[in-house]
Amino acid sequence: MNRTPPAGLAGSAKDQLIQQARERRLRQAGAEPAPSLEAAQQAAAKVPEQFYRFALHPGYQQLRVMMQSAAQMGLSNPFFKLHEGRAEASTTIGGQAYVNFASYNYLGYANHPQVVDAAKQAIDQYGTSVSASRPVSGDRPLHRELERELAELYDVEDAITFVSGHATNVTTLGYLFGPRDLIVHDELIHNSVLQGIQLSGARRLSFPHNDWQALDRLLGEQRQHFERVLVVLEGIYSMDGDYPDLPRFVALKQRHRVFLMVDEAHSLGVMGATGKGIREHFGLPGDAVDLWMGTLSKTLSSCGGYIAGEAALVEHLKFLAPGFLYSVGMPPPVAAAALAALRCMKADPSPVAAVQARGEQFLRLARAAGLDVATSTGLAVIPVITGSSLKATQLSAALFQHGVNAQPILYPAVPEKAARVRFFVSCLHSEQQIADTVALVARELARL
Repeated sequence: MNRTPPAGLAGSAKDQLIQQARERRLRQAGAEPAPSLEAAQQAAAKVPEQFYRFALHPGYQQLRVMMQSAAQMGLSNPFFKLHEGRAEASTTIGGQAYVNFASYNYLGYANHPQVVDAAKQAIDQYGTSVSASRPVSGDRPLHRELERELAELYDVEDAITFVSGHATNVTTLGYLFGPRDLIVHDELIHNSVLQGIQLSGARRLSFPHNDWQALDRLLGEQRQHFERVLVVLEGIYSMDGDYPDLPRFVALKQRHRVFLMVDEAHSLGVMGATGKGIREHFGLPGDAVDLWMGTLSKTLSSCGGYIAGEAALVEHLKFLAPGFLYSVGMPPPVAAAALAALRCMKADPSPVAAVQARGEQFLRLARAAGLDVATSTGLAVIPVITGSSLKATQLSAALFQHGVNAQPILYPAVPEKAARVRFFVSCLHSEQQIADTVALVARELARL
């Protein structure tokens, strides 16, 4: 059949015939006809501007209001400070030296000679990138050594490493669980866990912070309605510096036949006599927990995350978890740095004892000074609650003016009444730095 419009027709007539022919074909196929160009343009003209301009996005608008309000009060942006050197107990910002409480470098390995040399040697031998996902580009010996030693650390069968700690939780939870499953978490769980649950499509429920009895009741009511059920905890909660009574939760896992996951981002290297984390602190076997998760960016002074557990879990994730399968493999110098830091911790536990002692000192002096440190146990993370975002920002700014770098944690990251300045304690901090800082905090908070 000849579908060419008759010769001599005007352009508009040709367009009309073509459009009618398209509509006939769509009707025959049972589909709705596409709108005309004019109708589409008219519809587009009605789209509100905020739906196609990032500058009018509600979240950005809220951010601008907050920043403008702070500027009107004479407060500068406390975030994204430009550090001109290494992240240690002290740092240099704008050519000035500051005592630094805004670093996860708990055991001081970020600048340890063995760690730095290992990263340099890895570049020389393997380059800066493996240049594809590990299933495609293959492994490097560093990958397998790091995963083997992580598995040994937890006394489990195997481990897998990812290029991002946040993505570790997102892809693991997002892949392993689905709409017929339930994921239950502590109400203070990290954002990465919440994002992973959302991706999974599983039902999400929370329980009051560290309340194992509330979890027991919840599981008693809900377990029967789902296929797989996962409980997620943290080893040390990054905003509050406290930890769960893990043996209680292990008992619930066994009683209700659920999976248990522990995020050790902040507890590895900080808890236990030799830094092996909450498992060592409580004297638990490796298989007491189904999924051990952690990051390589804190104690291990590198970047990335890991899951450790039984071989079936790890093999499953290596072949099918999207965040591993479709992501470039961990760069050799990154893997080498984490491996070297892990070996340093195994060889010498004295930095573990030091960070625990400095944290205990900070907590003891803070309480003696009447500071509100909430439920912190003094294990590396110690908040000072101010009660409002404004006051937290003011306190952080005042400390900075006196040579101390500590960041405010503001709403909506925490409830407004729980706004705080958070201190990360390192084994590199001296007793004098701790004592002087606590005294400064107490003085400036009283003034505010």
